[in-house]
Amino acid sequence: MKGHLSHDYLLEVPAAVVWDTYRGLELGKLVNQMFQDVVGMIEVVHGDGGVGTILKITFPPGTLGLSYMKEIFTKADDEQRVKESEIIEGGFKDFGFEVYRYRFQIIEKNGESSIIRSSVEYEIDDKLQEIASQATTKQMEALNEVVGKHLKQKWDSSNKKP
Repeated sequence: MKGHLSHDYLLEVPAAVVWDTYRGLELGKLVNQMFQDVVGMIEVVHGDGGVGTILKITFPPGTLGLSYMKEIFTKADDEQRVKESEIIEGGFKDFGFEVYRYRFQIIEKNGESSIIRSSVEYEIDDKLQEIASQATTKQMEALNEVVGKHLKQKWDSSNKKP
């Protein structure tokens, strides 16, 4: 069984600014600074933020029964502003998902605003169909909201007219 979930988050910040945060390791640094209580701690196991980078995310106690996961960046497209990563250990793999892939796409709405499209693609054995309801974009939505507010404040303060 294959599935796909998606969520759009509108942000009054230019797409290029948002992409600068999402494209490499900056997003993980922000999570560690501002969002540890929800997402957890992000460590770089291998890589520099490009394709092939492996992160380990250690979740706070009580997070959907998850303790940690490792993900690998499988796509980083600066032209399309798309970043994908796939769980390679722990996390939803422990629930029985064969494939669990995250995708962020930063879409330019106009010169001053953008959309963060978060999506999850997954594959799971048909016998485990009831577990498919565990798939969610909720953490990505919460992450986008917190990071979005941070980027908006930063953008507004750096672009104030005297």
